[in-house]
Amino acid sequence: MLPRLPVVTRCLTLAAICMVGPVAALELPLPPAGEDIVGQVRVIKAKYEDTFADLGTANDLGYQEMVAANPGVDPWLPGAGTEVILPTRFILPPGPREGIVINLAEYRLYYFPKGRSVVYTFPLGIGREGWGSPIAHTSITAKTPNPTWTPPASIRAEHAADGDPLPSVVPAGPDNPLGPFKFTLGTPGYLIHGSNKKFGIGMRTSHGCFRMFNNNVLEMAGMVPVGTSVRIINEPYKFGISGGKVYLEAHTPLDDNGNPSVVDKHTAVINALLKRDDLSNNLRMNWDVVRDVVAAEDGLPAEIAVPTTAPAASLSSAPFDPWQ
Repeated sequence: MLPRLPVVTRCLTLAAICMVGPVAALELPLPPAGEDIVGQVRVIKAKYEDTFADLGTANDLGYQEMVAANPGVDPWLPGAGTEVILPTRFILPPGPREGIVINLAEYRLYYFPKGRSVVYTFPLGIGREGWGSPIAHTSITAKTPNPTWTPPASIRAEHAADGDPLPSVVPAGPDNPLGPFKFTLGTPGYLIHGSNKKFGIGMRTSHGCFRMFNNNVLEMAGMVPVGTSVRIINEPYKFGISGGKVYLEAHTPLDDNGNPSVVDKHTAVINALLKRDDLSNNLRMNWDVVRDVVAAEDGLPAEIAVPTTAPAASLSSAPFDPWQ
C-alpha cells in the first residue's frame, strides 16, 4: 500500500518541487509515448507587494488555480517570505494531442503544435453564470489583430441595466475588452481573445468566450494557424502515467454550462479512470489518497497507484466501496 500523507505534503513530495523564480512562458516538452505528465510544481517566496493575480500573470497561471494550490494563504496579501506553490505540473488532457484542447474544469488551454514535441499551456477566463462556455469540437476560422468589438444586444442591455451603457462598436485600443488579438471559433458567437483586464484570467468572468493574458494571446497568434482543431472538454478528474506510476489531478467539477456542479464524485472518478483502458486492471490503488486528492481539488497531480504483476480485478468490479 502506498503511504498516506497529508494532501499538501503528499502533492509537494510527489511533484519534485524546484525552488525557482518566474518563467516567460509554459512551453513544455512532451513526455515519451505512454506517459502523460509535463512540467514541475515550483515554489517561490512571496514579496510584500505580491498578490496571486500578479504572481499568476508572471507565471502563466490563473487566479483560481493559484487559490486552489495554496489553501490558507491570503491571495491578496500572502506576506513577505511566504512560500507560494506555483502549480505548473500538469496531467495532459485526455484524447488526441493535437491542435488546441481547452479543459473548462481547469480554466486552461493546451496547444500541441503540429510536427513539434512540445505543448504550450495557458490559463483562461471562461463563461460566468448564465453565460456558460460551450463543450464542442470546432476549429479556428479567423485571426484578427487589434479587433474592434460589436457588443451583442444582450450584453448592451445588461450594461445599460447596470448604468454602464456601451457604444454600438468599441474601437481597438486599451479600452477594448477583446485585447490586442482574437481567434474566431467555428462555434458561432465564441472567441479566444485577449483582455483589457488582467484580473479574471483563470476565473468564470466572461460572457462565454475564452479570455487570455495579452502576452499569451499574442504568443499564440504567431503560432496557431487558421484551421487548427479546437476541442473543448470538461474533465475535472485527469489520470496519467509517469515513471510507471499512476497519478490523479482533481479540480472542482463544473456542469455543462461551466457552473460549479454538485456531482456524484464516486461515479465521476471511477468513470474517468475506466476511460483509460491501460489503467483499469492490475493496479494497486491507494483509495485513501484518491479520497484526499478528490477532496482537496487542488489541481496538483498526486500518485495514487502502482502497477502490480499479480492478477488484479478490474476496478469496475472491485469488491469494496473505496469511498466508505
